[in-house]
Amino acid sequence: MLVVACVKLVDVRPLVDPLHGAVEPGREVGVSPADRAAVEVARRLASSWSAESLVVSVGPSEADPVLVELASAGIDGVLRVDAPRGADSASVGRSLAAALGPRRPDVVVCGDYSSDRGSGSVPGFLAHHLGAAQALGLVEVRSEGPGSVRVVRRLDGGRRERALVDAPAVLSVEGSVAELERAPLRAVIGSRDRIVEVVPGFGVEVSPARPTRAWSPPTRVQPAPAGSALDRVVELTGALVERTPPRTVALDPPDAATLILEQLRSWGYLTDDGGADPA
Repeated sequence: MLVVACVKLVDVRPLVDPLHGAVEPGREVGVSPADRAAVEVARRLASSWSAESLVVSVGPSEADPVLVELASAGIDGVLRVDAPRGADSASVGRSLAAALGPRRPDVVVCGDYSSDRGSGSVPGFLAHHLGAAQALGLVEVRSEGPGSVRVVRRLDGGRRERALVDAPAVLSVEGSVAELERAPLRAVIGSRDRIVEVVPGFGVEVSPARPTRAWSPPTRVQPAPAGSALDRVVELTGALVERTPPRTVALDPPDAATLILEQLRSWGYLTDDGGADPA
């Protein structure tokens, strides 16, 4: 029997620009808590079934040290599908299935979602391509004998679903399901000589980066206040300026958009042609 843990290389501490909110790669890479739980669940199942275990990932060579570290906790083999970071979920699922299909895994365990995009769609794609049953969003996994697991799935409204899943199956677990055991010193020392099997990833498509940037209104040149100190303070604070009181308006989307543009023009953030004020 073969039990596989799938993990994804992510930025553990990404850098966020404090001004415009753009997310940039950090200096430390690793895997999410959910993926670490997936490795521990796979290790426990393989141990109870006397099965072979394997940890696999789709990514570049910088993932090798992370995979070796995870495998030192008690995983038999390490496999990496060579591909650039940022591949879309459909490509990842297809590449994993192509690499794992000939090995005929009995159970594949994934994290329910990664800590970068968090779509949680890779396990579904993988189950589709492998033709396996799927049980996603699990909060409990317990062995019921070789090739069979008893699972508890989280549902909306605080409800739970209990199910018995037979191999072949793809499971996705939350990070609270299990905590990855600390690797013994002998395994850590032996991991220096561990070989990472690398297979090419065909047809892997990289999604374009979409940094999140908060919109900020353009700056405008204002004349310096004049007069006495009190006059300048009053002008700077706008204490005596007539203001439009706030209001709540319920309109259809086209009318609401027109009203928003009119208000932005009245504040000076837009020109008459709809563009940003160059000042």
